[in-house]
Amino acid sequence: MSTATHLRGHPVGALPVSHIPLTRPFVWLSRGWDDLRHTPRASLAYGLMVSILGTVILGFWRHPYLIAASISGFLLVGPLLTAGLCELSRRRLSGERGDFDTSLSVLSRNREALLRFSGGLLAISAVWFAASTMMLYLALGSAGPSVGATIWGGVLEQVTAAQAVSYLVVGGVLACVVFARSVVSVPMIIDRGSDAATAIRTSLRVTLADLPAMIVWAALIATLVGVGFMTFLVGMVVVFPILGHATWHAYRDLVRQP
Repeated sequence: MSTATHLRGHPVGALPVSHIPLTRPFVWLSRGWDDLRHTPRASLAYGLMVSILGTVILGFWRHPYLIAASISGFLLVGPLLTAGLCELSRRRLSGERGDFDTSLSVLSRNREALLRFSGGLLAISAVWFAASTMMLYLALGSAGPSVGATIWGGVLEQVTAAQAVSYLVVGGVLACVVFARSVVSVPMIIDRGSDAATAIRTSLRVTLADLPAMIVWAALIATLVGVGFMTFLVGMVVVFPILGHATWHAYRDLVRQP
């Protein structure tokens, strides 16, 4: 029977979910740090790549269109980098050799599902881009700021507080959607060979089933990513691999293993 129909004996949409305590996300971070210590070169290589991408995004911070384009690129590449880190954790758990080269094998093995998952994130970023365009039109009377406003910071001066709050609310809602779709999707794809739709449905289920713990997990992710940006992306070299490895352990706890 095909993977799209059953996953190790569990029908699609009926994968058993394990309920966890509020403190469990801290355990995932601890295990993520332990995986980083055991595969430092490969893990930090992924962190360095994300740090470089983040630097590009920060370089475009004055222009909303360029920010949206940069974040869209990250939403496409981010899951692929996370997959490599989850593969390192999977290999360590199963006693297999894990380094940067072997972690890349997961990309070819699950390319279609990972690309479909990334494509879904790109669609969400397109919604955010459209919302950005609407906000700019309401604030400036045009679809985009002038070059002078972009360079000298006049865009922010022309946006009202209500428009800025609305912009952040839209971004926050979309961030929550991205989080709920992503909690266990990537590790589930590489571990069970599931299709993107099945992984996303399972991710939504575990998020709703353990919502309090998921709120804690989301807060920890936001805090650590914030630390990464406050250190001018230097901290992201370590933060991203810890979170990537921790995602694997979250999946192991949230989706009951056969």
